[in-house]
Amino acid sequence: MTAWKPTAPLQNLVIRAQIINKIRNFFQDRQVLEVETPILSQFAATDPHLDSFRVNDHFLQTSPEFPMKRLVAAGSGAVFQICKVFRQDEAGKRHNPEFTMLEWYQPGYTDQQLWQEAIALISCITGEHSTQVISYRDAFISYLQVDPLTAELSALKQLCHQYAGAEADNFSRDDCLDLLISIVIEPGFNPNQFTVLHRFPASQAALAKKTTDPDGEKVSHRFEIFFKGMELANGYWELTNAKEQKDRFDDDNRRRVKMGKQPVPVDKLMLDALENGLPDCAGIAMGIDRLIMIACHSRNIKEVLSFSWENA
Repeated sequence: MTAWKPTAPLQNLVIRAQIINKIRNFFQDRQVLEVETPILSQFAATDPHLDSFRVNDHFLQTSPEFPMKRLVAAGSGAVFQICKVFRQDEAGKRHNPEFTMLEWYQPGYTDQQLWQEAIALISCITGEHSTQVISYRDAFISYLQVDPLTAELSALKQLCHQYAGAEADNFSRDDCLDLLISIVIEPGFNPNQFTVLHRFPASQAALAKKTTDPDGEKVSHRFEIFFKGMELANGYWELTNAKEQKDRFDDDNRRRVKMGKQPVPVDKLMLDALENGLPDCAGIAMGIDRLIMIACHSRNIKEVLSFSWENA
C-alpha cells in the first residue's frame, strides 16, 4: 500500500518552501503587510463559474478577496496573503479543489502598475523573460481574425464549431469567447515569455472598473498573466462603487439561477466597506501551485502538493 505517501517528491517540497519564503521576502522588502482572514464565511462568491464548498451554514472561501478589501477600506494600506482556497469541481493536471493562492492589494496602483509588480515577483521565481502585453481585442483579431467586441454572435458560434466542434446553439457571447480563448488564443501565446492579456470585455469585468478603449468600445480594467502555457494570475483595477458592485452581484445570482445553480448569499459586509470608502487600488490573485509547477518542471499539480485531493 502506497496511498499514504506524499504525491510530491520531497525535493519539490523543498523547492516549494523556498519559493514561499521568496514570496514573503518580496513583499516584506516592499513593506506590504502580511494578513490572515477567515477561510469560512457566511457569504460566498457569486461568480456563476465558481462553486463553493458549504460547511453547515458557512462557505469555504474561493478567494480571500472580500475580507482583504474590507481591511484595505479600514486603512490597512498594501496587504498580501498566502492561503488555502477551495473550489468545487476543479480537478485535473492543473487543478486541485484545495489549492494555495497568493493575493495582494496595492492602494494607489493602476492595473498596469500591478501587472508590472506581478511580473517582477514571477521573475524572482522563474528568472527574467520578455513580456508581451496584448489587449483581449487585439488577441482575437491576431489569432482568429475576428473582433470579439463587435462580431455577430452567430460568427462567434461558427468559430466555436470550427475550432472545437462545439454545438454552440445555446452559447452566450461570453460562452463563445471563453471557449475560443481557452482552445485557440491561450495555447498560441509564446510559452517562453510572460503574456499580459488585458482590457477584457466589459461583460467579463467581474470586480474590475469598466472603461472604454480608444475606439469607444466598452472594456474593463481586468488582466491575466500567462507563462509556460498556464494562466498564473488574474488582476483588477478594483471597482470601488458599492451600488454598481451590488448590481453585479445580483446579476451574477440571476445568471446562476439561469444555469440551474443555487443563488448564494451576497457579501453585505464587503458592500458596506465599499460604501464607507475603498481607496483606489488594484488587486491580484496568483496560483502559487502553478508557479511552483513551473519551477519544478512539473506537468501535474500533484507533483508539487504534499497530498493531492485523492489521498488527502
